[in-house]
Amino acid sequence: MDKERNEQDRLQTEGAEAAGPARAIGHLPAVLAWLGFLGFFSVLNETVFTVSLPDIANQFGIPPSTANWVTISFVITFGIGSAIYGRLADMYGVKWLLVIGLCIYSGGSLLGLFAPFSFPAVIAARFIQGAGASAVPAMIMVMIARYIGPEDRGKAFGIVGSMVAMGEGIGPVIGGVVADTIHWSFLFLLPVVTLVSIPFFLRVLPHEPSRKGKVDVKGALLLSAVMVMFTLYTTGYQWGYLAGSFLLLGMFAFYIRRVEQPFIEPSLFRKPRFVKGVLTGCILLGTAAGFISMVPYMMRDVHHLSTGLIGGGILFPGTMSVAFFGVVGGRLADRRGHLFVLSLGVFLITMSFLGTALFADQTPWLMTGALVLAFGGLSFVKTAISSSVAETLEEHEAGAGMGMLNLACFLSEGIGAAIVGGLLSNSLLDFPLLPTVVSKSVVKSPISAV
Repeated sequence: MDKERNEQDRLQTEGAEAAGPARAIGHLPAVLAWLGFLGFFSVLNETVFTVSLPDIANQFGIPPSTANWVTISFVITFGIGSAIYGRLADMYGVKWLLVIGLCIYSGGSLLGLFAPFSFPAVIAARFIQGAGASAVPAMIMVMIARYIGPEDRGKAFGIVGSMVAMGEGIGPVIGGVVADTIHWSFLFLLPVVTLVSIPFFLRVLPHEPSRKGKVDVKGALLLSAVMVMFTLYTTGYQWGYLAGSFLLLGMFAFYIRRVEQPFIEPSLFRKPRFVKGVLTGCILLGTAAGFISMVPYMMRDVHHLSTGLIGGGILFPGTMSVAFFGVVGGRLADRRGHLFVLSLGVFLITMSFLGTALFADQTPWLMTGALVLAFGGLSFVKTAISSSVAETLEEHEAGAGMGMLNLACFLSEGIGAAIVGGLLSNSLLDFPLLPTVVSKSVVKSPISAV
């Protein structure tokens, strides 16, 4: 039986390679649906605990800066893991890495569920959750780049991207309902649902023989240190952490050029289209993330809205609109090309910025429309960048290349939000730039005169 099964796996692999990546896996609609399902739950945990942080701080008697590590600990291992799993996918394939990641994700969730009265245990559970959940976006990127043909790739990125954005947007809403009706610790139960997808992916994903290679542990540790130092900077805005992160990044760049089989192949940086795609995505996503991070401060300080109203009335419609824009953007990418979708996304983001600048002192509900445009443009940009970068990679580079794109985008969004936070905190923009926005002396706000 084992010999027969191995022979079937060998024939399946050879047939997939002969048919090409477009036919390497069947049941494309079902695959996209399950990928969207996993994408939704993988990022849901980034935001689902946000509204419960005050409750967690009160329960454990800790300051908000310490309670924020419930979110930070997940983000650190989520960002680092997305790059690590991408590299491992080039060596060991997708199937079992995805299964292992989902099991780690659920294991961390069960630890958090049964240890809600120990804050260190909660943080450990969040670290483990991030380490497992990071397999999902990494494997999704690799699967789409490796197994779905160019004619359907834009649609695939659009569908999955819309579900990911929906998970980010609906996370605070679900978190608030569960925390109010039961207890915040039950939020750890949600990721366990992802285990139902394992039988499907074990059945449809082809067997991939392992390739020779080794894991660059030192390179992974250096890259992890870069992520940790930068995250510490964003939590306290201490410039020493930022300088340390750049120093370590330089050491990492020096190291990968002089080691055999590095964690990130330097050859990727010799691909002009790949580098241009990653840099374009970093600039646009970082800018949009900084803008979005500013909106709650504006709504609170200028229009005096409550936190619940800002989340449910101002931010939520925009985040949910991403589901629509993601599907549309994917279809447009397949029909009109990536450049068209990217240009349309930049146009929507620009119109959102202009509308905010011109009508910042008007009714806050205009901001709801501006955020719909911003999130829509952001969805178009992500779809176009992901599809165009995937086309520049060979099959054996898909894991490392898409993992690097994930990591770069994660860093750029954090940098964008950190820069905006620093500008607001230091009141560096506290002067009128447009005649339509008037600074009022009675409003002591760092953004009252944007």
